[in-house]
Amino acid sequence: MIFKRKLPIPKEIKEMYPISPEGAAAKRSNDESIRAVLSGESNKLLVVIGPCSADREDAVIEYISRLRPLQERVADKILIVPRIYTNKPRTTGAGYKGMLHQPNPQAQSDMLRGLISIRKLHMRAINETGFSCADEMLYPEHHRFLDDVLSYVAVGARSVEDQQHRMTASGLDVPVGMKNPTGGDLSVMMNALKAAQSAHMFIYRNWEVESKGNPFAHAILRGYMDSHGITHPNYHYEDLVRLYELYQGSGLVNPAVLVDTNHCNSGKRYDEQVRIAKEVLHSTRHSDEIHRLVKGLMIESYLVDGCQKPEEGVYGKSITDPCLGWEKTERLILDLADLWV
Repeated sequence: MIFKRKLPIPKEIKEMYPISPEGAAAKRSNDESIRAVLSGESNKLLVVIGPCSADREDAVIEYISRLRPLQERVADKILIVPRIYTNKPRTTGAGYKGMLHQPNPQAQSDMLRGLISIRKLHMRAINETGFSCADEMLYPEHHRFLDDVLSYVAVGARSVEDQQHRMTASGLDVPVGMKNPTGGDLSVMMNALKAAQSAHMFIYRNWEVESKGNPFAHAILRGYMDSHGITHPNYHYEDLVRLYELYQGSGLVNPAVLVDTNHCNSGKRYDEQVRIAKEVLHSTRHSDEIHRLVKGLMIESYLVDGCQKPEEGVYGKSITDPCLGWEKTERLILDLADLWV
């Protein structure tokens, strides 16, 4: 292992790029709105939506800017939280790892430029659109670089079993969605939620810290892959009933689930997300318990349908998993607003 250079600590990056008073106020308001959905105080549908991974600032900001007028059109039914995922987990370690590693996908890794780039991107989103966004907590120790600009944090399927992710989630003051693991064992996810909602003492960034537990840690169903490499969905009515039963015996507060419409639920067939989202809402119509449990959807969407290799350079097209393009996205959000009751 070669130690290349010492990076700035979060406090230093925040001092270089401080959040504005208006941005801080927008985040507080957004945080309250998301908590209200997860607690059941609000009956809006939470939609966490955006590119599989952020790849370039201009395209991501254009995408989020398009979401703002769409949010106003559906504000009585839907609460949109844009995805700005700046870290990308890689199963084998190969491939694009996100803007934190490569602020320019076609250049070499540069973590210092990456730290600055991801903070500037999230701050532009708040300042220009009023959205404080969602990001994946791939590296728990890096959360502090963005904790004052995020309103939602996701823990991925490969991270949900990790002790440090669970304990860090327990100390966050924003909602944390925790996915079922890649193998599909829901007990692993439920154990993660129990840990995240509990108080802990642990080491974080070389500090002894104490967490009080995060009452808004909740489940995300994303499908799973079996030992033969075959994907299986877990968004159907029977899957939601099973999760409801697990919650009933868990002692967890604010029972909630978001259904991830892509990944193993769609088999990465991005256009299936439209049908899956509508099926989930259809399931909520058949059971009051399921309607109370299902708080929203997680959708992968960008400006252009599908995906590409990084060197192709198509503006607004995913360079990781395939995404819905803008026209399909807009139509889907409007349809969901009509279907949600």
